[in-house]
Amino acid sequence: MLGPAVNSVVIVVFGLAGCFLIRSIPQRFEEIVIKALGLSVILFGISGALETQRGLLLILSMVIGALLGECIDLDRRVNRLGLWAEKRLGVKAAAEGESETGAKGKRSFSQAFVTASILFCAGSMAIVGSIQSGVDGNHEMLFVKSTLDGVMSVIFGASMGIGVVFSAVPVFLYQGGIALAAIAFRDFLTAEIIREMAATGSLIITALGFNFLGIKPIKAANLIPAIFIPLVYITIEGFVRR
Repeated sequence: MLGPAVNSVVIVVFGLAGCFLIRSIPQRFEEIVIKALGLSVILFGISGALETQRGLLLILSMVIGALLGECIDLDRRVNRLGLWAEKRLGVKAAAEGESETGAKGKRSFSQAFVTASILFCAGSMAIVGSIQSGVDGNHEMLFVKSTLDGVMSVIFGASMGIGVVFSAVPVFLYQGGIALAAIAFRDFLTAEIIREMAATGSLIITALGFNFLGIKPIKAANLIPAIFIPLVYITIEGFVRR
């Protein structure tokens, strides 16, 4: 659990630095930085998704995952969690009518919480790094991810607010859960499964990039179940072939 713990602490420390040390960014700079981040996220998302060697499975995973996510409305539930934390902490909500990209002011606590949580959790480094951390005790990839997340946390903290800091909680639970599950199911986690799960997660991150650009918002949280479809599909496929 060392890797997930370090990653979460880095997000908290650097997120707070962004919130309180770099908090007076002029709105025009904030807007262009958000757009630049959006383009960068799209690039990293697409490059990770192109690692797939089973394109049809990727499409199938996205479709099934989207249907499952929409059925349980994961996006609404995660946003409700953010709103609950916002009220409990007494954080002032953002102004009504602000844009999804933050062009009319800082995002609300819940929007910052949800956006940062998905970005830090859904990527290939979170999935592969957590599996390596659990199976081999190799935390190197999560340490590298912590450095990248730290930089992003500073920028997000300055542009989106304190909600970014609290994304450290789902990051720790998610990556720690994957690490523990990897220990329990190490015999089933083939290189193919890990690769396809990582590619699917990367494609989900691309949705966040489009949200940053101000294009019609995508409920990225509702796509998260897609990450685990390759695990189920390839495992069943292996049993059938036997």
